[in-house]
Amino acid sequence: MPRHPFIQFLFCGLVTLFFTSCGIRKSLNNLPDVSSYNASIPERSKINDSTYVVGNSFLTKNTQGLWELYVEGDALERGLISGRLSEEIIYKQEGVFLDKIESMVPSEGQQKFLKKFLSWYNRKMYQHVPEEFKAEIYGISRYMSADFDAIATPYLRALYLHGAHDIGHALQDLALVGCTSFAAWDEKTEDGQLLIGRNFDFYAGDKFAEDKVVSFINPDHGYKFMSISWSGFIGVVSGMNEKGLTVTLNAGKSKIPLVAKTPISIVTREILQYASTIDEAIAIAKKREVFVSEAIMVGSAIDQKAVLIEVSPKNFGVYEVENSDELICSNHFQSDAYKKDRRNKKTIQNSHSQYRYDRMQQLLEEKDKMTPKKAVSVLRNKDGLDDKAIGFGNEKALNQLLAHHGIVFKPEELKVWVSANPYQLGEFVAYDLNTVFENRDGNPSTVTVSNAAFNIPKDPFLETEAYKNYEMYRILERKVEHSLKEKETLDDTELQKLSELNPNYWKAYYLAGRYHYQHKNFTIALKNFENASTKEITTLPDAEQVSKYIKKSKRKLK
Repeated sequence: MPRHPFIQFLFCGLVTLFFTSCGIRKSLNNLPDVSSYNASIPERSKINDSTYVVGNSFLTKNTQGLWELYVEGDALERGLISGRLSEEIIYKQEGVFLDKIESMVPSEGQQKFLKKFLSWYNRKMYQHVPEEFKAEIYGISRYMSADFDAIATPYLRALYLHGAHDIGHALQDLALVGCTSFAAWDEKTEDGQLLIGRNFDFYAGDKFAEDKVVSFINPDHGYKFMSISWSGFIGVVSGMNEKGLTVTLNAGKSKIPLVAKTPISIVTREILQYASTIDEAIAIAKKREVFVSEAIMVGSAIDQKAVLIEVSPKNFGVYEVENSDELICSNHFQSDAYKKDRRNKKTIQNSHSQYRYDRMQQLLEEKDKMTPKKAVSVLRNKDGLDDKAIGFGNEKALNQLLAHHGIVFKPEELKVWVSANPYQLGEFVAYDLNTVFENRDGNPSTVTVSNAAFNIPKDPFLETEAYKNYEMYRILERKVEHSLKEKETLDDTELQKLSELNPNYWKAYYLAGRYHYQHKNFTIALKNFENASTKEITTLPDAEQVSKYIKKSKRKLK
């Protein structure tokens, strides 16, 4: 299994989806009632290879490579239009999911065991998703391919993919997703206005990251809003509505429940569509039953501040800073409700959450009077505490060089900046919700939503030799991990190259050590493990593992 927590987090969810197909089929009669909605939509017009129009709605790819989706109407219309506009991208995304599932499916015996256990998970999720959102998901599913029906019917496939993230989280009880976010206001920003920045450290393969979608949703009920995610997904991981209310997700440590309930991205979608203030957001979060632990950072232009709503299956807390005008969120909880929580304490001790929290605090202190450009520079920072070089890709860095996206919100002005590929290093594309929903008359000339004059340039790091070396390192790292799994032989020069390409990264030496240990080259293995121990190791369990290999290698040499 891939080692990075979020890869495991997602993949386990996908494997879960694969194995719960039997349980899913038991819910075939639980289709949403869409009889009250408009089931008729206009034909799709193709303007060019990257621009499609359906009525007043459209999908287009901007010059930075981000897909921009604008959709309006009732729940079913929104789903049908989104599905029709995006069906090719949805097909591609499903193919990526299936490829990953096939690579993760274990032995036949394990499959039989998991089928019996995991078939329970999804049996009641449909009861915990609002009817409006089920109708929207159903509309999208009408344009999903039958090629993948062996897993489940299109609607149920679409519905349960919204919970794959949560299910993987719950079943694996993993180390944590390494997302980091912050909010600053009053004395901490240049103009005193609220400013929010976040990295969504999501990686499910390079192909998956190719097609990010910035969605602009104009519903018949509730508030207009924007979010960024991927095709076929109506949940929200990062977004802002027309009232200047923002939501971002940060995972927490979870217990293993016996049944799936409301996917956390559906909770945040409901908040974004129906809340204008922090109190309204809290009220919505309180009424939904979740089955994983998450911190939801909610920023509010009306309240001119941000708070954390910390939810879990059996607990609920709200964290608000006192006598401060900045808020930081990594992956541990901070509210009084979780002060004595054993899992939360373990997270702080064993993971890299506290380290990233402290690093964010350092950078916010250095970047006096925060601006959007300064916020982007914080999100792109690749160093450790006190500017220590800790290796590219280290999960202790705010920028782990794997993020699905970075995003910056200026809620009081309804402005947002979204990163283009790769990671959060590409240009941050500016959008203004004051104008983005205006003049949507289906005219192809209005098929544009970005505000290019305010874009933030790409990171100069992209033009460096260090970046090129890192990309080569990523490829070589996967090759070495594969060789360890399959017990294949590599050239010694490739193992040496691993640390040459990323000399400050502990894992480069650790993997080389593992390889030489496996092939009984204990002297070389020991040298690599000792080198790894001098670097900034990601977590306490990782450090303990390196120490264990040092002792084992020394014993082998006696």
